[in-house]
Amino acid sequence: MGGSRYIITDQHQTYFITCTIVGWIDLFTRPEYKNIIVDSLNYCIKHKGLILNAWVLMTNHIHFIGRCEEPNKMSDFLRDFKKFTSKKLATAIKEIPESRRDWLLDKFNFEARRTNRAEIYKIWQDDNHPIDLQEIDAFQKLYYIHENPVKAGIVESPEQYIYSSAKDYAGINGLLKIELI
Repeated sequence: MGGSRYIITDQHQTYFITCTIVGWIDLFTRPEYKNIIVDSLNYCIKHKGLILNAWVLMTNHIHFIGRCEEPNKMSDFLRDFKKFTSKKLATAIKEIPESRRDWLLDKFNFEARRTNRAEIYKIWQDDNHPIDLQEIDAFQKLYYIHENPVKAGIVESPEQYIYSSAKDYAGINGLLKIELI
């Protein structure tokens, strides 16, 4: 999907963003891979001006609502986040006893060669589908984010899912610093 709806026009506006693994591959099935994303987001919150309002990490994508404080830019954050986590994830796949190691590396290498958009491994899709929260109902997206693991049958209630901000909205500290909506 293209069009102006999916372009970051204001670098400091709050957006609903989805980052997806190429081919919708279920990469985030191991805590080691999930923790790379959590650690990177924590770093960006502390050092890159990222303000997160909500997030959920699923097996093949991450949704979040957030913005970047000046002088940081959302497009810079997304570029750096994806580049850094791609390298860390590729290294982790090589190092962790992963039954799908060869298959995963082959898929990510094929995508890099096919698109000519990465040196060795392309892990994230290019598009982030940023949607300006001024154009949509923020609470609808918040509900959507937190219900993802419930709809996927991973948990019975949103706050049971560790890799989400649902705990924060239930009054329990989660894995990331969240600014409630």
